[in-house]
Amino acid sequence: MKALKGTRRRGFVLSPVGLKRLQEAILAVEMAQNNGIRFTLDELGDRMNISSKTLSRLWSLDTGVDQKTLKLCFTTFNLELGNEDYTILSEPNNTVISDALSLNLDTEEVNSSESLSVNSFVNQQSDQLENLWSYPDGPVPLDSPFYIERPPIEELVYHEVHQPGCVIRIRSPKQMGKTSLVLRLCAFAQKQGYRTVNLNCYQIDSDCLTDLNKLLRNFCWQIATELDINPNLNDIWDEEVGCKLSCSFYLQNYLLKQIQSPVVLVLNEVDRFFEYPHIASDFFALLRSWCESARQNLNWQKLRLVVVYSTEDYATLDIN
Repeated sequence: MKALKGTRRRGFVLSPVGLKRLQEAILAVEMAQNNGIRFTLDELGDRMNISSKTLSRLWSLDTGVDQKTLKLCFTTFNLELGNEDYTILSEPNNTVISDALSLNLDTEEVNSSESLSVNSFVNQQSDQLENLWSYPDGPVPLDSPFYIERPPIEELVYHEVHQPGCVIRIRSPKQMGKTSLVLRLCAFAQKQGYRTVNLNCYQIDSDCLTDLNKLLRNFCWQIATELDINPNLNDIWDEEVGCKLSCSFYLQNYLLKQIQSPVVLVLNEVDRFFEYPHIASDFFALLRSWCESARQNLNWQKLRLVVVYSTEDYATLDIN
């Protein structure tokens, strides 16, 4: 068998199937042995007995490694490397080829029909690789094949968000998939015709966290803006009755009254409030009062609260 011209060496790259299997196995070990915290490249390299540079090449999906390295990565996480877990990369041209193709090319030239077949295969493989990402970091996109469902969590939040005036509390350590779950909950709610508002508490200025009036005005402004409603705060806010009553009146009789569908309000990273106990106490008490009002008020029944946090210190978070 003649060697392909220009091919100095071939490398092995993970296929979509192999990448998914390996990442699922790594995630299982992270949850069981590392409190759900993602391994760094160096930590993974130490476990697999390979360098972080080699591991970066493995995740890049466009640079080959040798088959021995692939086997080492898989056996580290109790997996057996199968033919479906990798493809062969012809590195000088960055071209993915199959085992069958590499074994059956016995001539230096191929005819036009064979070229079309090869190009079709290469394009298909390239499209697959372009749609993959490297080792996950941050929220998993909605269209990613690497999101791992955790029954019955998804089913429970999808069911609960239908309940008028509900509160869904999502708590877990950092990098355990809270944001990815919230993305899917919001997408599900939008398919039901609900409006969604997704706020991050770390985007609130520090001076708002020492002044409840500033905080609640900021809070109402963000919600109105996300709902494409003119905030009109100055005309509705009444300093004389107090900021908590003004905030409640604003949401009930201005924002929620204008919207016919339920509104899913997500508060991410509410841990930040715990650094300001006095503000946290008033703010969470206000949230609790809205949930209680939902028992009898139709406008408040439209509100569905989702509170997301990671700290263990959540004694202040008494909403229900």
